[in-house]
Amino acid sequence: MTARHAETAAGLGWGQLARLGLVQAAIGAVVVLLTTTVNRVIVVELALPATIPGVLVALHFGVQLVLRPRLGHASDRSGRRTPWIVGGLLVCAAGGVAVAAALPVMARNLALGVLLAALASMVLGAGVSAAGTPLLALMSERARPSQRAGAAAITWILMIVGIICTAAISGSLLDPFSFGRLTLIAAGIGGAGVVIGLLATLGVERTPREAAPVAVAPAAATDQAPVGFREALAAVWQEPAARLFAWFVFVSMFAYSAQDLILEPFAGVAFGMTPGESTRLSGMHHGGVLAGMVATALLGSSRGQLRQWAAAGCALSALAYGALVATPLGASRAMLTGVVVALGAANGMFAIGSIGSMMALTGDAEDGRAGLRLGVFGAAQALAYAVGTVAGAAGVDVARSLLDSAVAGYQVVFLAEALLFVGAAGLALRSASRERGVAVFRRRAELLPAVLQP
Repeated sequence: MTARHAETAAGLGWGQLARLGLVQAAIGAVVVLLTTTVNRVIVVELALPATIPGVLVALHFGVQLVLRPRLGHASDRSGRRTPWIVGGLLVCAAGGVAVAAALPVMARNLALGVLLAALASMVLGAGVSAAGTPLLALMSERARPSQRAGAAAITWILMIVGIICTAAISGSLLDPFSFGRLTLIAAGIGGAGVVIGLLATLGVERTPREAAPVAVAPAAATDQAPVGFREALAAVWQEPAARLFAWFVFVSMFAYSAQDLILEPFAGVAFGMTPGESTRLSGMHHGGVLAGMVATALLGSSRGQLRQWAAAGCALSALAYGALVATPLGASRAMLTGVVVALGAANGMFAIGSIGSMMALTGDAEDGRAGLRLGVFGAAQALAYAVGTVAGAAGVDVARSLLDSAVAGYQVVFLAEALLFVGAAGLALRSASRERGVAVFRRRAELLPAVLQP
């Protein structure tokens, strides 16, 4: 057992895990300004192409693709996660304010404003990488196996709550709109996030004096741990379980993110829903997600492997997308709503199973590379989101032009998402099967010395 695992063997209480979940809520609150309010201001108030905010979001994810593994590895070597989490929140806050401050510059000088906003989006992505990866590593190391499903649910639910609260607060304070008001709101949300992070992480990790072995963990966490980042990354990628799970994360999150920009337009095109009605439909989807998360957290702690729950969520998501493909064929709006709620519940099951499995895969390892592993999985997720959202929207346009039917364009993309989720379910089951095989091998290896004794 490594020094870090000796320190964290006692685990955390539910209250402490909930506090750490608030950090994810703070991260989500800062990021949502870029994906919602800033997006709208660029397209509506500044009357600029929607490609601009799309590029900003892509840059935000692109930075995470590069930095999550590196910063996860750095937090492994440092021996403590808290400074990285708090520092990352400070960088997040700075990036959020800078993005908002770039908008009035964009109104006066488009090229300069876009350049500043692009740099600010990259800073925001760096902050998310620095705070989010060590946060999940800390939770993975400190949560007991029976707590992982619940910890994953707490993290996602609080993130959604943070997004909802931010939207409500910023929406009420933005009128009458001005660029200065938006910048002040971004500063307030970022500052609140930093304070929440400080309070949430206070005392969760022991001080270096109380955990003296951790002070030498960066150099001697394990005799076989590589020191350099590239060497450590190569070692993690050579692990069949880690590589297989990274592919599962990419495929499943690609399928999940592809519907982000097309579900509401589909409701309008295929069922004639107004913007208000399609927005409420999206809210029903999120309600289904929360219900699926809670149910999986309650059941997944005691029944089955979390990767089996992830596979079940992927399979049910595939069925829901298949039903969504069939809804334009004479189905009512009530039927569409039911299918969307069922899709949300399946997505919630898949999300909790996936995050809990991610925590198990990193928390059970005793080689001091929890941050690096989560960085690899986070990079796979960031790449999937960046590519998936664009591919979903572009796929609708391409299919619509080829089939000369707007509805058919959406149906083709939904069908593709169903097939991707089927593939993801297969990867999850393979991962769970391999995990069981490794566990059996370890148990037999532990029993072998006793069997050979005379």
